Order: sequence, then C-alpha cells, then structure tokens
Amino acid sequence: MVRFKNRYVTIEILSPMIPDNKPLSLKSKIFHDTLVDKIQQLHGDFGVAAVKTGLMTKYCNENTRIAIIRSRHGPHRFVTSSLPFITKLGKLDVSLRTLHVGATLKHSFKFIQKHQRAYLDSMWATLKTDDERKALEAAVMDFTKADVKINIETLG
Repeated sequence: MVRFKNRYVTIEILSPMIPDNKPLSLKSKIFHDTLVDKIQQLHGDFGVAAVKTGLMTKYCNENTRIAIIRSRHGPHRFVTSSLPFITKLGKLDVSLRTLHVGATLKHSFKFIQKHQRAYLDSMWATLKTDDERKALEAAVMDFTKADVKINIETLG
C-alpha cells in the first residue's frame, strides 16, 4: 500500500473592502474553484492534473479570514505559487497571504490557534460588553468550519 504525503497550506484572506470586524461571506466551493482556475491559467493542464487529486479546502473561518488547503506533497508547490496571484473570490477583491505550510493538520491547527489567540487579543479592546467578547471568542476559536459536503463532491 502506498502512503500519500499531504501538505496543509494555511492562508490569510485580506480584503480592503470589508472592515476587519465584519465577517467575510466566504464559501469554500468558490475558493476551491478560483484556485483551480488560477492553477490552470499559470501552470496549464499539467498543473491542474497534478493538483486536482488531493486538493481540498479543509477549513474556512469567515471571522478570522483564515483557510487551510490540503494538497499532495510535490504538487503543493503549484498551489503555493498560484495563491499570490488570486485577486478576486467571487465578487470580492482579495489578496492572499501564506501563513504556514505544514505536514499535518494538527500542526496547522496549532499554528492557527496561536495566530487566532493574538487576533482575539487585539479585537477585545474594540468590544464593549462581555457578551460580545464571548461571542467573538466562540466564533474565532471554532475549528468546525470545514465544509465537508462540498469537498466530497469535488473528489468524485
């Protein structure tokens, strides 16, 4: 049996149009399709064929604007080289910043936890009530935003 190695790319989605305290309406399907289109444009059919098998959006958090993409080891270079060239997700103007490339999802979530804790500390000063703070902490530290149904559809 052959073991396939994966790489998990943690990215931050920056949008100058929407303020930092407002969540993005970001769907992992739109993000996935935009990424495949950009890989097609930059690396052609070979790039898409190499990436398509293992490419999956594992996590999207609209509040902190962080996403995790899983790709196979090797073709993950096509993914990481295409990310800076994505300027639109749907109708939204964005710029993508690669934060971390890890070998396991566990290490990516550890990195995100540190990153989101720093984000949470910076946003707490802007909130007035304790209820708002608790709601923001629950939204920021929620790691269940993986849209598994859409990802299973793209595998078939």
